[in-house]
Amino acid sequence: MKRLGIVNQKGGVGKTTTAVNLATYLALLDRRVLLVDLDPQANATSGLGVAPSPPDAGTAAVLLEGAEPAAEAVHLESYGLDLLPAGEGLVAAAAELLEDPFRLRARLAGVEAGYDFVLFDAPPSLGPLTINVLAAAEGLIVPLQTEYYALEGIARLVETVEKVRGALNPGLRILGIVLTMYDGRTLLSQQVEQNAREHFGDRVFWTVIPRNVRLSEAPSYGEPIAKYAPTSAGAQAYGRLAAEVMRRVEKA
Repeated sequence: MKRLGIVNQKGGVGKTTTAVNLATYLALLDRRVLLVDLDPQANATSGLGVAPSPPDAGTAAVLLEGAEPAAEAVHLESYGLDLLPAGEGLVAAAAELLEDPFRLRARLAGVEAGYDFVLFDAPPSLGPLTINVLAAAEGLIVPLQTEYYALEGIARLVETVEKVRGALNPGLRILGIVLTMYDGRTLLSQQVEQNAREHFGDRVFWTVIPRNVRLSEAPSYGEPIAKYAPTSAGAQAYGRLAAEVMRRVEKA
């Protein structure tokens, strides 16, 4: 299992934060990592200090024009990972992908052998780009913000995953649900964690990502938390999550 989608149709749950920092820590653990930004907002791209790609470059060029992923990828020497950057061109890609849920998987088939992990940062919706991620991924990592309504959103996502398994990708599975923006001082966070673990069992990662000011600040500096604040609670949590992801992948 190497193709992992970071997916949640709800925005503001720490999805891109998880994609950027998980990719970084997997690379720091000497794994060859490609992070594919599929969100037209390009937050994963800018979060790693890379400018959003022009309409005819980056992930959009790979999907729309058949460009070679290796030619469009940006190698980030500081972190030892590769990034396929996003930009506004993905808006047009979303429209074209309505009838082609397998294009992402097909376009990356030639390069995935060069990586231990290919991570997809999906947009916060269940549109064509996210469906392409679900059709391409072997495993999903689902960030779950520790608030009441988030549990309802996860239930809808699980239903969508089951439909995709039946129609497009029988091997797709949820590798794990990661609790984000967790504040152990509040009863709400504790209750959401309890409910999630009771309902989803061992699908929930043991690692919990805390609500952390440094995690919120890092994207504005174009740096992952491993560089911006490596000793912070957020950095330590994502380091543990990367190790837990590797254990689950090896077990799978």
